[in-house]
Amino acid sequence: MQNERMNEDLPFGSRGGIAIRHHFPLDGEYLVTMRLLRNDQEGFILGLAEPHHVDLRLNGERIRFFTIGGEHVGLAEGAGEAIVPPDFRQAQYERTADEDLTVRFQAKAGKQLLQVAFLKENLAEEGAVPPFSQANYTESRQLETFERAWADPALSSVSITGPFDAKGPGNTPSRHKIFICIPAGRVDEEPCAKKILSTLTRRAYRRPVTEEDLELLLSLYRAARGETGSFEAGIQMALEGLVVSTEFLFRIERDPDNAVKDGVYRISDLELASRLSFFLWSSIPDDELLEVAQGGKLREPAVLEEQVRRMLRDPRSKSLVDNFVGQWLFLRNLPKVNKDRDVFVEFDESLRQAFQQETDLFLESMFREDRSVLDLLRADYTFLNERLARHYGIPNVHGNRFRRISLADENRRGLLGQGSILMITALANRTSPVMRGKWVLENLLAAPPPPPPPDIPALKEKGEGGAALSIRQQMVQHRTNPACAICHNRMDPIGFGLENFDAVGKWRDLDAGAPIDASGVLPDGSKFQGPAELQQALLSRPERIANAVTEKLLMYALGRTLEYYDAPAVRTIVREAASSEYRWSSLILGIIESTPFQMRRSRTL
Repeated sequence: MQNERMNEDLPFGSRGGIAIRHHFPLDGEYLVTMRLLRNDQEGFILGLAEPHHVDLRLNGERIRFFTIGGEHVGLAEGAGEAIVPPDFRQAQYERTADEDLTVRFQAKAGKQLLQVAFLKENLAEEGAVPPFSQANYTESRQLETFERAWADPALSSVSITGPFDAKGPGNTPSRHKIFICIPAGRVDEEPCAKKILSTLTRRAYRRPVTEEDLELLLSLYRAARGETGSFEAGIQMALEGLVVSTEFLFRIERDPDNAVKDGVYRISDLELASRLSFFLWSSIPDDELLEVAQGGKLREPAVLEEQVRRMLRDPRSKSLVDNFVGQWLFLRNLPKVNKDRDVFVEFDESLRQAFQQETDLFLESMFREDRSVLDLLRADYTFLNERLARHYGIPNVHGNRFRRISLADENRRGLLGQGSILMITALANRTSPVMRGKWVLENLLAAPPPPPPPDIPALKEKGEGGAALSIRQQMVQHRTNPACAICHNRMDPIGFGLENFDAVGKWRDLDAGAPIDASGVLPDGSKFQGPAELQQALLSRPERIANAVTEKLLMYALGRTLEYYDAPAVRTIVREAASSEYRWSSLILGIIESTPFQMRRSRTL
């Protein structure tokens, strides 16, 4: 549904549409084609009863302003107005109204913001915002969903093609980084090429450049430059050779000359710099880190800690949130998870994106503020916009902007109260105590259950007499099979604690018409009732949470699964981080200073 402003990159007073940060490769002309949402059966464009306005902008500057719908009804192709019934013209127009939503325009090379949105035709008069009422909201939301959801047109897709009639490569940031010198004449070209390639090769190979490295790339440059080629053609060929080199594609850690099979040795400072940068930045070391490593000082504890803290302050450390957390908590699955729209009528793509944004901002704050990993479960704040706040039943949040909100409801605190986690641990049409219990065991307790056996029987949705069964009742029946009970006796009692949240994270008190029983028990025997008590039960032994996070983080840092001989290192990291209440920086520093991170086993035959 696109009846509100979609995000902060779109103009005020707009609704629907999309903001696209697009990389235009060259200076030239580009073609933007917009298509509107149609119904599934007849292919009619929705919401054309009244006139609407489509605004196309580049970096905030308007390119074109369209009017569609209402009195702007075109004629059927090849037919005169006198012989074509009005209703036929309307039907024809409702199939073809977006054919003219195509614009060809000039754009400079580089990343730019393309904005497509509708004007919000019905604005509320200025004044006090009426008080929030969950009952009134629910009623109006149902009305909006069933009767008003598609009363206005909505954008279906935007495609960008080009460049056409390119005017040159353009002045892009990547060209600035490559062409650090410009030759004044032919005699200056090879020295300039050598300077360019030596700078790029040092970064790409993550080590000092040898004459052999450089000569190989210069030979490619000379072959492409030749007598008729250009200086840029020579640089391009050399760069093609650079990015297919094994030194660039692989992080090579060489055994020392005196290495023996299965011997353990400390990696070099340059190899440590690469491990460090790919762990914290998911990218290559910067010049400062390479210089410290090249000087042989990186392994000094004080220098290493200084570099780690510098790198964590750098914006590039956000990749640790995106990549590590996305893998650890299965958040990468969120875009692929769909729900049955007949069961969850309020679910749409905007809500999915709001779930993602909430958790991204929440986890980013964990790292940025260097909070305790225990706050993953007990934090009394989150990040919401109006749409998500209403979904959660939280009043007094207005507008599309996400902002930090204090949570009075203990059930909503931490990850276990967020829609992203609750959605990826549920099925398309119902909750799943199994998936939620497994998620907690695997990600928060580091005690995953064994994989399920084949040919698992389906749950029985109805009991004797045809009465609908709650999920808890269905699972109780399922566990009467001893083969199923082995694993379900561990998973289900944890998942039951989250049963008050439906499959899209909305609070509920009933399931199949009966009050929900959200009681459960952890594997250690700790009993709880509902989400808030489940959080407290998990936090009753904080070292379990810290141990699970450390295992996942160390696995990510090393790029391999953990072995039995890694267990002492994990225990040491957790024990030493306890004095700081398991802050993220303590765990990260502990991992970087650990034996598995700084040493390597030789594979020499």
